[in-house]
Amino acid sequence: MLDSQIVELYWQRDESAISQTDTKYGGLCRSISNNILRSYDESEECVNDSYLSAWNSMPTERPERLGAYMGKIVRNISISRLRQKTADKRGGGEYPICLEELRDCAGRGQGPERELELTELTEHIDKFLAGLKEQERDIFVSRYWYMAPVDEIAEKVGFSYSKTASLLHRTRKKLELYLRREGLI
Repeated sequence: MLDSQIVELYWQRDESAISQTDTKYGGLCRSISNNILRSYDESEECVNDSYLSAWNSMPTERPERLGAYMGKIVRNISISRLRQKTADKRGGGEYPICLEELRDCAGRGQGPERELELTELTEHIDKFLAGLKEQERDIFVSRYWYMAPVDEIAEKVGFSYSKTASLLHRTRKKLELYLRREGLI
């Protein structure tokens, strides 16, 4: 079923929209959530919560790319769940590791000024990613958006673990340099 047809089911308040979403994007959502939480049971809960969130948000939104929309919802729910779970300690999953790897590429601070900085930062990161070779961009996005483990990415692209880790390191350094040149860090 096409994304537009599934979205139409949401708009019609047809409950089959959820099963169609699960059929088409359930695997992607489970993978994203599990990469963050490293718990099958918690990932399942987050995926189910993402379907409820999609159900509640569709009357006001009509996403063009349902897969990306669902991926964003489940990612945010999973990150929130991890933050709750590890409020007093850093723990499992790829999320804290990914944040640590990107630590030097992001500015610091809080408040309204920080919100404006984050918007500008997002735009510049999008430009940076658009300038990368497709494979390099895919590897970077797999790691830092989908939070896939390095060994899983390496297997997917047919590289060794060390080559993949090295490519990620070089790309982070390029991003850091790019952001410094733009005056963002």
